[in-house]
Amino acid sequence: MASAESSLLRFLGPRSGAGSSEVEQDCWFDEEFKFILLPVSYAVVFVLGLGLNALTLWLFLFRLRPWDATATYMFHLALSDTLYVLSLPTLIYYYAARNHWPFGTGLCKFIRFLFYWNLYCSVLFLTCISVHRYLGICHPLRALHWGRPRLAGLLCLAVWLVVAGCLVPNLFFVTTSTKEATIVCHDTTQSEKFDHYVHFSSAVMGLLFGVPCLVILVCYGLMAQRLYRPLPGAAQSSSRLRSLRTIAAVLTVFTVCFVPFHITRTIYYLARLLEADCQVLNIVNMVYKVTRPLASANSCLDPVLYLLTGDKYRRQLRQLCFSGGPQPSTAASSLALVSLPEDSSCRWAATPQDIGCPTPRASRL
Repeated sequence: MASAESSLLRFLGPRSGAGSSEVEQDCWFDEEFKFILLPVSYAVVFVLGLGLNALTLWLFLFRLRPWDATATYMFHLALSDTLYVLSLPTLIYYYAARNHWPFGTGLCKFIRFLFYWNLYCSVLFLTCISVHRYLGICHPLRALHWGRPRLAGLLCLAVWLVVAGCLVPNLFFVTTSTKEATIVCHDTTQSEKFDHYVHFSSAVMGLLFGVPCLVILVCYGLMAQRLYRPLPGAAQSSSRLRSLRTIAAVLTVFTVCFVPFHITRTIYYLARLLEADCQVLNIVNMVYKVTRPLASANSCLDPVLYLLTGDKYRRQLRQLCFSGGPQPSTAASSLALVSLPEDSSCRWAATPQDIGCPTPRASRL
């Protein structure tokens, strides 16, 4: 068994110069829990996330064509999650090896970049789904224009590029450093640049998390107000139920994965900037590290959103699991999830003359 001293990891290495903090130099963090929690939790996320998202990508590519706008957003959400879980094996090794990174500085930068790229792309794709849903429920005529799949594809491309552009400075902040025989891959940056990193990180968090979170809350508040109005008809009741399921699923992902991580990270950064007491720093550090796996867990929870809200997705998955054979491709139009009658899905047709076309219920999948 390792000695008590070996189980303590220095919070910040000694810094020379006028800016050095005595608390930071003398405070040691007990991070033994991290070397068990993070490898185990990341391994679980890797196995579940890779399996669920690979299956989701396959279904969207080969069984759920053509896509509507919501299906487009969900495909890109699954793609983002898949790219992230593919980066986890290196982090599993890193934390299992007790903060030793043998893969080079370039890969360290890329892996840390990929974590936040997936995080904020997921936030924005969920925001796109929420806004699209709000338009379908509260402004169905506008949704006919803004809900076009081509426009959704361009918006998804913009999300990828905007998030990547906002995170480019992260590639300069993140680096590696050597402490005795251990090569550390910094999650933030070196202590000399930490103040600047906090300012950058706070701006990114406000733009890519705070604003989308506010948009989602406003959209879902207005949607809930509209959904609780009495509406006749079984079809509209079914649409209302799907709408409520989507609201619950998206809010659950935000509440479980994103909100705790951002709150504890903000407190952790402030505690370091304000040079809090060592005991306080230890507590804050531990809580922040515990919420990191929750942020990664969105890669496993996002597929639940497809199951809860996509009728065609559930049907294709059920056929795949129980029929044992390939099924014909199904249009993903029911993933639009707007509070319109079931037969109104033809309103999303690509050409104006197709709008309002009747579709017999018996012929629908």
